[in-house]
Amino acid sequence: MDPAIWYIFAGCMLVLLALSSTLIDRSPASPAMIYLALGMIVGPLGADVIRLDLAEDAHLIEQFAEVAVLISVFTAGLKMATSVDDGRWALPVRLAFLALPLTVALVAGVAMLGWGFSLGMAMLLGGIVAPTDPVLASAVQVSHERDRDKLRFSLTGEAGLNDGTAFPFVILGLTLATLGHEPWLWLKWISADVLWPVLGGLALGALCGTAIGRVVVFLRTRHAEALGLDEFLALGLIALANGLAVLLSTYGFLAVFAAGLALRRIATPRGAVPTTRRASSTGGSATDPATAPAALANAMLDLNTSLERLAEVSVVFLTGVLVGMVHLTTEALLIGALLHLIIRPASIALTLWRSDTTLTHRALIGWFGVRGVGSLYYLGYAGAHGVAAPEIQQLGTIVLVTIAMSVIVHGVSVTPLMRWYDAHRRARPHR
Repeated sequence: MDPAIWYIFAGCMLVLLALSSTLIDRSPASPAMIYLALGMIVGPLGADVIRLDLAEDAHLIEQFAEVAVLISVFTAGLKMATSVDDGRWALPVRLAFLALPLTVALVAGVAMLGWGFSLGMAMLLGGIVAPTDPVLASAVQVSHERDRDKLRFSLTGEAGLNDGTAFPFVILGLTLATLGHEPWLWLKWISADVLWPVLGGLALGALCGTAIGRVVVFLRTRHAEALGLDEFLALGLIALANGLAVLLSTYGFLAVFAAGLALRRIATPRGAVPTTRRASSTGGSATDPATAPAALANAMLDLNTSLERLAEVSVVFLTGVLVGMVHLTTEALLIGALLHLIIRPASIALTLWRSDTTLTHRALIGWFGVRGVGSLYYLGYAGAHGVAAPEIQQLGTIVLVTIAMSVIVHGVSVTPLMRWYDAHRRARPHR
């Protein structure tokens, strides 16, 4: 396809989406459904002007989706104005460290028993589809740093954490699928792929976010320097945290999420209530010690929210193109349906048993296990790291069908369910 046509098409699509954004927001279809449909229209299912191959273009898919996830997890961290010792963190931690492994195990079991997958391929499939998505799930996450709702906080924290906690299972699946069962595999996996990458990534990201945030606030409040250009600070912090994480063999998604959390904590000291005033990053509030931290965090949040929307458009459009490249199979439909309707709700019910959540919370958390950009990233990662073309095509069919199902069923249900939930919560504020 001529590059000029790419530019023209991309420009027309973005302008059209911008002009029709209000109409899209009022329609029963979610924006993601529109982007997915546009991708399918220009892909092999429609005009056939864009073609991609899951095996040959795996590295491109991996990098494209990685940028979207990094922006989104950083944004999620910036929204969560609460200290790590806040009791509400118990739920996202349970979801990321208990519900996700349980989901991986159940998906792997279904793939092995129902369709004869090998252990490695089954584990890889489970790791790819288990994490919930920080990009497409924004409608059910906290909308700003003052949002204290338990449901939204849990889903936001889960999406921020589990794109990193899924990585060990993807690595384990890749190892088993491509190298077989090596001596000391499990011990090496726990130490080298679980403990250090997870804990190291969180610690590294927290250190980066805290250090950069404090330096900028110091320069602004003491010397009236480092004002403006917050977009460079946001992108620079994302790139720095991710780059250091990769260099030190830790998980970049966790590091970037922790960096966003740390930056927000500087803006909201322990015991403080997040301000309702949007402080300017270039006016007097940017140099006032009382408002400078909030000005910095809020400016980054505003920027990243816009970048997140652009990432959503781009990657879901790409997913629509890829959907047209696979052949729909009964296997993909059944595994996708089982994941959304049985495996995810069952994992949540078991994980949150005897927690301080209501039945409504557990039901909605179980339903809103949105799959999307994170799964697309892991699919590209698998294709770029040794999985053969026939296997990546089989995995890709299941993953892409699962994502498309999620975009449709969650896109249709999110607005009425969240309206009902908000009305239910207002009627029972103590719940």
